[in-house]
Amino acid sequence: MDKKEIFNATTPDCPIRNIIAHITDKWSLLVLYTLEQNNVLRFNDLWRQIPDISQKMLTSTLRHLEEDGIISRELFAEVPPRVEYRLTKRGMSLLPHLDALIAWGIEHFDEIVKDRNKKK
Repeated sequence: MDKKEIFNATTPDCPIRNIIAHITDKWSLLVLYTLEQNNVLRFNDLWRQIPDISQKMLTSTLRHLEEDGIISRELFAEVPPRVEYRLTKRGMSLLPHLDALIAWGIEHFDEIVKDRNKKK
């Protein structure tokens, strides 16, 4: 991508500000990773697999990812109601980039933690 194609980060139309920051926040990445590992999950299953997220934050994160077309939400008319979440085709196309970011983090984890501890 040509640098001229990337908009100024101060404008609402900037891809970094508008899209990338939205899907790379702490919780979105963990939800995407968890769905990648499990294929389809119900809300409580997702919540159990990400133990430090609140119900409110998980709900908000799932709504944002659904609004962006990265995950799908399927409601089953049962008693009690059942809702399942899965990655969409767009979400699946994001996985190689997410996997590369995770691999980079694993590769550099020890060095980064070591550097952080030097600053303390």
